[in-house]
Amino acid sequence: MSERKIQNPIIAGFYPDPSICRVGDDYYLVCSSFELYPGIPIFHSRDLANWEKIGHVMTLGNGFHVEANAMVGGVMAPTIRYHNGVFYIINANFCDRGNFIVTATDPKGPWSKPHWLTDVPGIDASLFFDDDGKCYIMGTGNVWDNGTGVKEHGIWMAEYDINHYRLIGEPVTIFNSALRVGASPEAPHIYHVGEYYYLVIAEGGTEHYHTVMVARSKEVLGWYEGNPANPVMTHRHFGFDYPITNVGHADLIDTPNGGWYAVMLGSRLIDGNHKNLGREVYICPFVWEREWPVFSPGTGKIEWEYDAPALPWIEYEKEDVLDHFEQDDLRMSWTFWGTPYEKFYQIADSKLRLQCRKENMTPTILPLSLGQEPVKDHVISFIGKRQAYIDYQMMAQISFYPGEGETAGVAITQAMHHQLRMERTCEHGKHILKLVMSTTKYDRPPYIPGFSYEHTEEILASAPCEEKDLIIGFYAKGQSYDFVYGTDRDTMKYLIENVDCGKINPEYVGCMAGSLIGIFASANGKNSNNYAEFDWFEIKEAVKE
Repeated sequence: MSERKIQNPIIAGFYPDPSICRVGDDYYLVCSSFELYPGIPIFHSRDLANWEKIGHVMTLGNGFHVEANAMVGGVMAPTIRYHNGVFYIINANFCDRGNFIVTATDPKGPWSKPHWLTDVPGIDASLFFDDDGKCYIMGTGNVWDNGTGVKEHGIWMAEYDINHYRLIGEPVTIFNSALRVGASPEAPHIYHVGEYYYLVIAEGGTEHYHTVMVARSKEVLGWYEGNPANPVMTHRHFGFDYPITNVGHADLIDTPNGGWYAVMLGSRLIDGNHKNLGREVYICPFVWEREWPVFSPGTGKIEWEYDAPALPWIEYEKEDVLDHFEQDDLRMSWTFWGTPYEKFYQIADSKLRLQCRKENMTPTILPLSLGQEPVKDHVISFIGKRQAYIDYQMMAQISFYPGEGETAGVAITQAMHHQLRMERTCEHGKHILKLVMSTTKYDRPPYIPGFSYEHTEEILASAPCEEKDLIIGFYAKGQSYDFVYGTDRDTMKYLIENVDCGKINPEYVGCMAGSLIGIFASANGKNSNNYAEFDWFEIKEAVKE
C-alpha cells in the first residue's frame, strides 16, 4: 500500500469537463472555462496527484472571443489528444462560431488560431487517433429517430482528415444511450484496448443524475454494445445530500507501468445541498475485468483519497494566498468575465489599479447565437479567482474615494448577474459602505429566441464610510458569510453577519458555473478617470478547528 495518496478533488474550484492525455511520463489535463477569460486552462502532472497550471489555451493572441453572459456560453467540454508530436484540442465556443480545433507542439503554447469546423454538428466533439494512423471524430447530436419522427440525442462518428480539418464521408450513429431513452448521452471518448474499441460517455445530465457509461465494439465505427454493468460510475443513487455529487463526464488514461485511471467532474456539497464551487476535477483508479472497466474497484464510488500510483512524486510550489501585486502582470490564477478587449487594470509600485469603467457589474444580458458579431465594448472592470474552499476568508486593502455613483470593492459572483458586492460608494454626497445582493430571473436561456429577464438588487447592510483606505472582506463558513471592514486588521468590525450565500450557487441561478471571488470598480454608466487602488488581496482556507 502506498504511503502517498491522491486527494480528491485533484483540482479544486470551477474546472469542469476534464480531459486528459499522456505524453511519455507527462500528463496534461484541460477543462471547460465557459465565459471566463483566458479560456481552457491547462494543467500538468507527472504523478496524477499533484497538478500545476501551466497556461491557457485560448487568449486574445489566438483570437479568443467570449462574452460575460449571465447563464451559459463560451467554451465547454474540450478534449485534448496528442499525435505525432502535435497536441490537439477540440472544443466548441458558443459565443463565436461553434466547433473548432487548435493545435500546439508545446502544451504551454503558443496555440494556433481556431480551425472552425463548419461540417461538424452538435456538441462535445472528440478526436480519436487509431493505431493505423487514421483519425476519427465523434460528438453528440440529433442522430436517432425512434419511429415517432422525433429525433433524440445520440453519439455520431466519422473518419476525419486532420490535415485539412474536414469529415471523410458521412457521420454514422454508433450509440444512442446506455439506458433506454437515456437522458443526455454526451461527452464521447473512444479508446482502443486489446481487441475492443471502448466508447465512454456521460449520461443523465451534468447535475445529480450524472453518470459514466461504457460500450464496446470490435469495429471502430460500431455498432457499440453497452456494458451490462452500466452505469460504471455515478453517485445519483446515494441521495441528494451525499457530499460528492454530479459525478460523470469521464476521460481515461493509462500509466507507463500499466495502471489505469479515470478523471471526471464532480461537485462538493455545501451545507447539504448547494454547489457554489461548481464542478471540480476528480480521479479514480479502475481495472479491467472480463474486458470491461471496473471503476473504483471494491467501492464503486469516488473516494476522498486513493493510493498514489508508483510514479515519481513531484509537488509543485503553491501560489501564495496573499497577492501583493509585485509581478509585472496578474498571476495565472486571476480570471476575467469575458474577453477584455480594453485593458482596465494597471500594476505599478506593487499596487493594482482598477479603472472605473462606464460598464457596471450587471450589464445588459445579450442574446446568444452562433456566428453573431462579437461585442467588444462589453468590458467589465472585474477580476476574480475561483472559489476553491467551503470554509475560507477573503480580505483586500483598497484605496478609493468615489465620485457620485462610483463604486469599488469585493464581489462574490455566480454567472455574473448573481452577486454579493461589498462596495464603497457615494450616494447623494454621502460616502457609504454597503452590501448588495444582486439576483436575476430568466424565462429561458439566452440562446433561445424570445429570451428576457428580470434583475433585482437588495441592500442588505450599509454604514457611513469616509475613509479612503480600508480593509474589506468576509469570513465564510459553509453558506454563512460575515462581512467585515476596518482601517487595519486589529480594528475590523462587522458590516453584517450570517448572510446566507445560498442564492449564489448554480442551482438557484440555473447555470453551470462556479463562484468567483474578486475585486471590481465601476462608474456605473458615466465616463470617469477615477480608479480604485488595491494594495493586496488575500484568499485562504479557514483553519479547521
